[in-house]
Amino acid sequence: MVNSITVEIPDIGSFDSVDVIEILISEGDKIKKEDPLITVESDKASMDIPSPVDGTVTKILTKVGDAVKQGSPIIEVNITKVNKNDTKKEEKVSEKKEAPKKIAESVKTKDTEESDLNCDVAILGSGPGGYTAAFRAADLGQTVILIERYSTIGGVCLNVGCIPSKALLHTAKVITDAEDTGSHGVTFTKPEIDLEKLRDWKSNRVVKKLTMGLSQMAKQRGVQVIEGYGEFSSSNQISVKLVDGSQKTIGFKSAVIAAGSQSTKIPGMPEDDRIMDSTGALELKDIPKKLLVIGGGIIGLEMGTVYDAMGSDVSVVELTDGLIQGCDRDIVRPLHKRMEKRFENIWLGTKVSKLEVKKEGILVHFEGENAPKELLFDRVLVAVGRKPNGNNIGAEKAGIAVDEKGFIAANKQMKTNVDHIYAIGDIIGQPMLAHKATHEGKIAAEVIAGEKVEFQAMTIPSVAYTDPEIAWAGITEEEAGEKNIEIEKAVFPWAASGRAISTNRTEGMTKLIFDKKTNRIIGAGIVGTNAGELIAETVLSIEMGADAHDIGLSIHPHPTLSESVAMASEIKEGTITDLYIKKK
Repeated sequence: MVNSITVEIPDIGSFDSVDVIEILISEGDKIKKEDPLITVESDKASMDIPSPVDGTVTKILTKVGDAVKQGSPIIEVNITKVNKNDTKKEEKVSEKKEAPKKIAESVKTKDTEESDLNCDVAILGSGPGGYTAAFRAADLGQTVILIERYSTIGGVCLNVGCIPSKALLHTAKVITDAEDTGSHGVTFTKPEIDLEKLRDWKSNRVVKKLTMGLSQMAKQRGVQVIEGYGEFSSSNQISVKLVDGSQKTIGFKSAVIAAGSQSTKIPGMPEDDRIMDSTGALELKDIPKKLLVIGGGIIGLEMGTVYDAMGSDVSVVELTDGLIQGCDRDIVRPLHKRMEKRFENIWLGTKVSKLEVKKEGILVHFEGENAPKELLFDRVLVAVGRKPNGNNIGAEKAGIAVDEKGFIAANKQMKTNVDHIYAIGDIIGQPMLAHKATHEGKIAAEVIAGEKVEFQAMTIPSVAYTDPEIAWAGITEEEAGEKNIEIEKAVFPWAASGRAISTNRTEGMTKLIFDKKTNRIIGAGIVGTNAGELIAETVLSIEMGADAHDIGLSIHPHPTLSESVAMASEIKEGTITDLYIKKK
């Protein structure tokens, strides 16, 4: 029996009407209860309208651009009910459904014969994206094997990247904060640095604590971890070279590539222990008297911050005309000014043309309008970016497309050109950030488990954990100019912040960028103490489609640096009382 009904817009709260921005189904589609039908948007947020029933879509009664309200018709649906007398028909349907299962079983039997281990989901790489995908997939009922080259879970980020660098940056901040208190009337003696103890704290009390916690969670979820170097041997198998040199073949139904990236090397660069990448710099073998950082990006400046606080004379050379490209210059400027005072040199628009290994150090040759003559350094840190590992995983054996740079293209569901193989994180493109990979890992796991999800984040924040910190999200002012987006910006200087004044760190600022047509916030940039923590509020505001009125009306605690976000919004609204702004 067929019963036809009209599905209507349900209760949508206090909104008089909302706009249809996407139709998610087509006529003839079979749908289940809770499947999304359309996406609607108010002036504050967007939401999916789910189906209240199982059935077949016979007619779509709305279109993109329609203003709809509670009771507005969306679709007509045929609800099919099976009679008890239709046993034969039910058996036929059952037979049809069983056929694909038999095929799947035969394939699985074949894989079982050829593979040492089999799983629903194999994940190559256990960084933040990889272990997130593994844990989420396990939580959703999948059998999971996680392949990792390091002896502990966490990948580059936890073992030799994000986490150990933040541990050392914390120590550096304590040292420089102690130096700065001299102006408050409190003076400390020069710190004595026990490198062995500092390395032990970083490795065993920070990194090990986190990686052991992850290993425990993997066991609790039944995720099997294989230590070794993995490469695809076919579209349904990964061959892993184990630490003892033997090989183990993993058969899978689905795979997630989370193999990350590696430090970029300068062509022709000589091999010498005194020429380091970021991993080498984190080993903290010694505190060099003179350190050259090649690259004025986030990684180079973070490590420069650490070594400067420890006592090195740090010089930075950057090929472009500014530090931390991709961020607005007014946000970078306070950091640049502080680093000019602390660092020995910052050379912009300057290229390193040659590195010579000498007994007494590394002799560096420079090119550029303001380039110095060749100089001798005790150590050199090369931080000129990272390149994806797409060409190092045997992708061609699985039929996975990899571009000339080593990136693997993935769609919004994290699928590669091979439908059952997914890719996330650094290996699929910029920005190369752990929190982006984590988000993508969850999506990949949920899609594999049959959920209808995709990557929909409107912005991915970036943070430089320097001193002061820099953070930005959404559209930058420079980007808006390039794309001819009409904007209004509001900047609150931390010189007017009670909290910033009380900590003697007033060089910061909070800048919000609004779309001139909609008045919604579309971007933000913050420089100052804990900017990386403050940026989260602006990310949420962008995702929620908030305007200056919404942010300004949200009561912020006083005295805090977070108030600067609300005060910038009040500047946009013209309601600010903590500054005097002459009316135009």
